Amino acid sequence: MKLNYKNTCLVGLAFMSIIAFWQLYDNVVPVLLTQTFHLDEDITGFIMSLDNILSLFMLPLFGKISDKTHTRIGKRMPYILGGTIVTALLLNLLPIIDNGFFAGKVSFFYSLPMFVIVLGMILLAMSVYRSPAVALMPDVTPKPLRARANAIINLMGAAGGIIYLAFTAVMFPKSKTEGLEHVNYQLLFIFMSVFMVVCVLVMHATINEPELSDKNEQIEKKHPEWDLTEQDKTTGHAKLPADVMRSMIFLLASIALWYIGYNAVTTWFTTYISVLMGEGLGGASTCFLIANVGAIVSYIPIGYMAAHVGRKKMIYFGTLLLTASFALCYTLTTTADSVTVPMYITFALVGVAWASISVNSLPMAVEMCKGSDAGKYTGLYYTASMAGQVITPTLAGFLMKNVSYKILFVYATVFSLLSFITMTQVKHGDVKADQLAGLENFEDM
Repeated sequence: MKLNYKNTCLVGLAFMSIIAFWQLYDNVVPVLLTQTFHLDEDITGFIMSLDNILSLFMLPLFGKISDKTHTRIGKRMPYILGGTIVTALLLNLLPIIDNGFFAGKVSFFYSLPMFVIVLGMILLAMSVYRSPAVALMPDVTPKPLRARANAIINLMGAAGGIIYLAFTAVMFPKSKTEGLEHVNYQLLFIFMSVFMVVCVLVMHATINEPELSDKNEQIEKKHPEWDLTEQDKTTGHAKLPADVMRSMIFLLASIALWYIGYNAVTTWFTTYISVLMGEGLGGASTCFLIANVGAIVSYIPIGYMAAHVGRKKMIYFGTLLLTASFALCYTLTTTADSVTVPMYITFALVGVAWASISVNSLPMAVEMCKGSDAGKYTGLYYTASMAGQVITPTLAGFLMKNVSYKILFVYATVFSLLSFITMTQVKHGDVKADQLAGLENFEDM
């Protein structure tokens, strides 16, 4: 049993477009709201959490709907294609509204509601296809290989983030934006729209979802021992036994907690270093770029290690490293006037930590379900992550405004540590791949 790296990379193109979009959303939208529309941090935080509130309901819904969808092009593909195209079209309206308001062509009481409405429509379109896009990997990958496959998927996502961040660093460096009353980000939004559409069109042209899903179903039928579910005597449907359900609950709690810590940083870091250091989008983008590089060089080794030592141990490593890195970031950002080399190194470690967590957590969640329910449990995975992210932009923004901007990394450190504690109670979903002999190990790498 070997992982098809080519197909996994092509499946990962959808995730690449998703991660690139969220880099843009997290980095630029708070800047537009605070600097163009002059909204307070807590109001900005609430608007930034709207995607997470929406996702609480939409992600599990469309994950489950896509489980039951049957079309000529597959279960997941219709949602991926439709959601991406709608998102790409709407995305370009945001800088038009932003620029129009700054130029005085549109009043505040018209432009801000329009901005929020368009943003809501974009988030709705993203919610339609995020669960199906992520569920596609488990659909076409045998359970023991999913950690390695998820490493490739995350590698593709990190590559998307790097492409966006590199474009941003080149086109909007501090030297070009410093001192400007307003920055026109139209080119950045056009670039992102084209990038997302190209990614999913290439995936659609090269991946035959129905054929690959059928092959994987045949493999899983030969291994009934992979199925941890049991039949509900009342409904006849598959359900999780009590001990597996307990593990699932603690895993979902861990997911929520580490996203509370991590997303606070991704949402507020650009504003944070702008206030404390006078840095702008370029400085923040460089830090995130280095974090993505740290993740991208570690995805494959982490997926390989997870197959040998277990997913749970790698998540332990990731949560503890994330806790230590955020604690160090607090010291570095509160004792320097600009972004320094040690800060870059620390962000690289943040990338390694996040890779160790993200590579292994989704496979642990879908490991506990039947293959036909992958969309449903992918939706639950994202519900947990979104529950954390609903809380954190508003809560972190409130604390930064009313306590101190310096509290950001203290906040992130505490919640990362809590995620490690809850993770110790997860007892299922830690499947290792079959050990290979001799040169087969190198062939599989």
